[in-house]
Amino acid sequence: MEELHVAVAEDVDLHVLRWSGPDDAAPFLLVHGLASNAHLWDGVAEELARRGHPVVAVDQRGHGRSSKPEDGYDFATVTGDLAALVAGLGLDRPVVAGQSWGGNVAVELAARHPGLVRGIACVDGGWLSFRHFGGWDEVRDRLAPPKTEGTPLAQLEARFRTMHPDWPDAGIRGALACFEVRSDGTVAPWLTLDRHLAILRAMWEEDLDAVLPDVDVPALLVPCESGDTGWTERKRREVAAAEALLPCARTHWFTADHDVHAQHPVEVADLLAGTLDEGFWS
Repeated sequence: MEELHVAVAEDVDLHVLRWSGPDDAAPFLLVHGLASNAHLWDGVAEELARRGHPVVAVDQRGHGRSSKPEDGYDFATVTGDLAALVAGLGLDRPVVAGQSWGGNVAVELAARHPGLVRGIACVDGGWLSFRHFGGWDEVRDRLAPPKTEGTPLAQLEARFRTMHPDWPDAGIRGALACFEVRSDGTVAPWLTLDRHLAILRAMWEEDLDAVLPDVDVPALLVPCESGDTGWTERKRREVAAAEALLPCARTHWFTADHDVHAQHPVEVADLLAGTLDEGFWS
């Protein structure tokens, strides 16, 4: 695996992790969720690369080790970043897998840039809509991130290991990579609160009912069932509605955490590679 920065706009570079593979193999572009980072995909990427696929995982703007401009957190701009990344790296119609907010980004990328990708996989996201909230103030108050700045790194790692006892070490390391480690051993999230809220605002304003029918490539929806019956039933309705709006879609459920790619990387890679091998993304 190599790390590099790719210029995608004026004064904006994206930090990427790249696993090389044969030129004639279909590439994968892996897109993280809100306040996450490319390393959450490490386990999936390594398994896809072992199967012979070129793989790129990206820190989106404002996240991880990518540039952190004050603006540009709307869907038009972040998908423009990814389109420029695909061109800059010479990726030939990659399969784009996005998790959570990254799933919505994958949907928007396919709709806004026809012909750029060969397919999308929406991992517990892509159908996420905040239209059921009463208004922006409710979205902001309910979904603003918890305060983590100033937490000792060792304490944060212990918390993650307690919350996710079945995650592999790569998943825990990926979760910790969402934070800058300061010289005093405490952490701060790479994504600032203002930028976090800007992305939430873009999601609240997004009209997925208008976007999903414009996705011109096959879409694999990968929702996760965590055991919350009420939440799962609402998710089933949302996923079914998204599948009905997409021109070509199929759904595969996991019983897993929201970050299933960190929890079960081999199983997620199996699904992605198997779906490609079946010819769903041709």
